[in-house]
Amino acid sequence: MNTFQDLGLNDLLLNAISDLGFKTPSEVQDKAIPILLENDGDLVALAQTGTGKTAAFGFPMLQKINIDSRTTQGLILSPTRELCLQITNELKNYGKYYKGLNVTAIYGGASITEQAKQVKQGTQIIVATPGRMKDMISRRLVDISKIEYAVLDEADEMLNMGFYEDITDILSHTPEDKSTWLFSATMPKEVATIAKKFMTNPTEITVGTKNVGSDQVSHEYYLVNSRDRYLALKRLADANPDIFSVIFCRTKRDTQKVAEKLIEDGYSAGALHGDLSQNQRDLVMKSFRNKQIQMLVATDVAARGIDVDDITHVINYQLPDEIETYTHRSGRTGRAGKTGVSMVIVSKSEVRKIKSIERIIKKNFENKNIPDGMEICEVQLMSLANKVHNTEVNHEIDSYLESINTLFEDTSKDELIKKFFSVEFTRFFNYYQKSKDLNIEATNSSERDGGSLKDVDDTRYFINVGRKDGYDWMTLKDFLKEQLDLGRDDVFKVDVKESFSFFNTEKSLTEKVIAYFTDFKHNGRFVNVEVSENRGGGRGRDRGRRSGGRRDDRRSRRSDDRRNDDNSNRRSRRSDSGNRGEKRSSDKSKRSNSDFKSGGKSGSSRPRRSRR
Repeated sequence: MNTFQDLGLNDLLLNAISDLGFKTPSEVQDKAIPILLENDGDLVALAQTGTGKTAAFGFPMLQKINIDSRTTQGLILSPTRELCLQITNELKNYGKYYKGLNVTAIYGGASITEQAKQVKQGTQIIVATPGRMKDMISRRLVDISKIEYAVLDEADEMLNMGFYEDITDILSHTPEDKSTWLFSATMPKEVATIAKKFMTNPTEITVGTKNVGSDQVSHEYYLVNSRDRYLALKRLADANPDIFSVIFCRTKRDTQKVAEKLIEDGYSAGALHGDLSQNQRDLVMKSFRNKQIQMLVATDVAARGIDVDDITHVINYQLPDEIETYTHRSGRTGRAGKTGVSMVIVSKSEVRKIKSIERIIKKNFENKNIPDGMEICEVQLMSLANKVHNTEVNHEIDSYLESINTLFEDTSKDELIKKFFSVEFTRFFNYYQKSKDLNIEATNSSERDGGSLKDVDDTRYFINVGRKDGYDWMTLKDFLKEQLDLGRDDVFKVDVKESFSFFNTEKSLTEKVIAYFTDFKHNGRFVNVEVSENRGGGRGRDRGRRSGGRRDDRRSRRSDDRRNDDNSNRRSRRSDSGNRGEKRSSDKSKRSNSDFKSGGKSGSSRPRRSRR
């Protein structure tokens, strides 16, 4: 492994590196920096989150730009505000000995006028989110027609977030002879496409293997009923007293709800999501970096700006919709040479996703049990004992010792120890002594292997709404769980047709579902739900096709669709009669995301605990 001196960096950068305490370059830095310093060509670098990618492109860019010029020479695009600010701050630290260096962050949620003013004063490097950058270009507030270097950082995430058109538009305002450096954790087809379109014979470097998870991270999953998800989360936290973690939820609403419940139960927790103002997000991240918050509940998008090396655990409270996103989540831990744990809390309907993730990241998951109450009591007791044993004596307490000794003069050493530790132990014991076992078992071999589950414990329903009413599988699922006050995974196998749909719940919820939708109206229309004879033969979004007999299967499904469509029309005649003359426009029938979001149920609450 080379040293930073061996990479060809100048003294100004080496002095900053020494001040920052960097000893040896990471693998991606060791591979990328010499190439970028020696050549003016394009580069594709594939490396996991937390491997030092910012320095890998930051050092060469700082060394190659002309500090004496006020022309914008470098453009770095990143997916989120947090990451944009993080990169900006790091570049300023790297270039602290470059007199006259200006690095400007351009992102939404802050004054566009102030950002334009900073650029106009002369900035050599712009770090921007695609949306705000495109806006400033359209207003002619920024000129990138003379840039020499363009960096697409976290390219896979920018494309996952739908920034392809924005990136295309932004790059169309840059010179063709610039150098383009693309950095990404994974290499999906979309990233390969953008590399092919905007780059010329790029050099490719790979740290590790494409799309493979870090060797520093172990992966575990815990199988529970979906209604016990929050209880499982609390037990995992209590079983790891020194936890410093990021907890991932799929939606902003679930993120806020889980964080609030944790705070109510006495945990040092906080939420990070897009509905927070920039000032609120900055305060949350400051508290997290200072470890005043031990459990940060975040959405995938907001978490892209988290650059903290000491995270011990990543907890997937809900699995991501896109399997590749799991790679980014688990990359939040196991950084800077340290080890970490990625935990996944799953229900029966999600077990099959574990095998899919294993294939993507080429790592095996260990199926572990949620610890029971007595295990947690023992862990907490020994954690406290170790903290007491390792605590340095504060001699300011000496003046109080006489009063304390007088209070305990009739107490033996053993009794004193018992009393002392009972303060903490009793609190956990009282809460957990009658706690139930949250673990559930795979019911058949296909479930243990991550295959399709047999429909023995669930009910399938018919509902007389479909695509023509503005629903897809996700919005219908959100609508159902919102109406029925269910957890995200209590509704599954959602299959949306043109004028009707199917969905499943556990059998225990059948009576509740049918009772709720009896004579139920939504937006003035009767919504009818009945138990269906269709056991899930139609293919939804998250169920693949079988390889054999496809033609007959399609013909059978079309026949089923026609029969079910006829049934739907008969069932819906009463509700449609009043609306027969109305014209349905797509923008009126589509539901906004905020109408369908809801969080999982937490179960019983625990007594408030002292803040850690």
